[in-house]
Amino acid sequence: MSLQIAEQYEENEQFDKAYEEYKKLYDANPKDMNLIERLGHLAMMLGNKSEAADYYSKILEFDATNTMVYEQLMDIYQDTDRFKYYIYRGNLHSIEHKFEHAINDFKKALNNTQEEKNIINTRFVLASLYAQEGNNTKAIDEYLRLLDYEEIPSETYLNLAKLYMAENAVPSAINVLERAYKKEIDLDKIREPLAQLYLKDNNPQKAMEITKDDLLKAKCLLEEGDTYEAYKLLENADEKAKKTSNYHSLMAQYYYVKKEYDKAFEAVNEFDKLEKNSPLTYQMRALTFESQNDDYNAHINWGKYNIVRGNKDIAINEFLNAYQLKDDDVNLVTTLAMLLEECGDKNHSMEFYEKLSILEPNNTKALEKLADFRESIGDYRAECDYLEKWYEADKRNYALIKRLAQSYEKLKNKPSAVEFYKKYLQVATTAQDYEAVKSHLAKLENTEMAAEEEGLIDKILRFFNKD
Repeated sequence: MSLQIAEQYEENEQFDKAYEEYKKLYDANPKDMNLIERLGHLAMMLGNKSEAADYYSKILEFDATNTMVYEQLMDIYQDTDRFKYYIYRGNLHSIEHKFEHAINDFKKALNNTQEEKNIINTRFVLASLYAQEGNNTKAIDEYLRLLDYEEIPSETYLNLAKLYMAENAVPSAINVLERAYKKEIDLDKIREPLAQLYLKDNNPQKAMEITKDDLLKAKCLLEEGDTYEAYKLLENADEKAKKTSNYHSLMAQYYYVKKEYDKAFEAVNEFDKLEKNSPLTYQMRALTFESQNDDYNAHINWGKYNIVRGNKDIAINEFLNAYQLKDDDVNLVTTLAMLLEECGDKNHSMEFYEKLSILEPNNTKALEKLADFRESIGDYRAECDYLEKWYEADKRNYALIKRLAQSYEKLKNKPSAVEFYKKYLQVATTAQDYEAVKSHLAKLENTEMAAEEEGLIDKILRFFNKD
């Protein structure tokens, strides 16, 4: 019994003998993918589709994304088992991320079976596919249909509860997990998620009744105002628990309730080390600052909280409230300028970039934004003013120097335009457009130029100032 003998039979087209030799080798090495692939191939050649299907199915146990195997299985079952044909076609479409096609395949598979096990497995996959597509309603419908059967995966209840939570239907999520809990279906998986839902639904007493998690019990006790018992649980937590972010958030809550705010902040900082940029960090800080009557920092942290949660409009409002209390915080002014710009409020954004340029006269980013804005509305004189300030802070920026020259040229300010074109040629000796700029400067120096042309803003102001 050797691989060489089997390969020799195969080379001599003695496929039946090769097949038998490979089977002997497979019995000794059932995880050898090369052997399994050869057996599947030879079984197909010999017309033994049933055994070929077995071997191809074994390949999927090791490599569930093997498209060739799905295609082979589809060929095998196309005329003999339409249920399996659509199942494998659906799986193929799934791994290709063609979810709409996969959904249609699994729906067709359902129409080709009456076996309960097949129906359960297919509906479970269908529900998962709908969820991946973001169609929560149809995913929920599929999971609900599964609840009519007895032997269903425990994940059915958990997945359905998650979908209800995504739809803000907390009572429905609780109801689903309660059904599983009463049936004692995989209690270790159901118990803690259900306890968490009770707590979320402001029912800490029910959560306490079923949870086995000491940290969750401490959370329930804190919610009920029993700080003494809560602290005992936290103090006696094992070392592994004390290294979790959940532990530090509970300690922060405990110290907050006890009005020990410095310790609360310390606990929040420990939490933040483990959960970087979590909205809970900013929420806990905001609440603590509020309790200290520090409105400025409370607004700052509520703003950060809403930024992380994607609520930019609310964040802007919080930051504006903070700005009313303190208008010289460079970080706050920068954040407001950028946020307002991102949200499309260009004019308001420029007010804060202007403020930033006053707080930090050498802030080139603010000066660039202001210059770009003035150019966009035709206020070329103001654009040049900002470009000059920018130049004072960044004199080796040859792109800026060239822009200044071009801006002064637009304003028909020949002396300033010539001055900056010359400066450009001094610092940009390796620039691709060096010769072109040099030629342009020569023409400009020999060109008569009228007085400065009015920009759009100047013209508008002059128009409205007419008698």
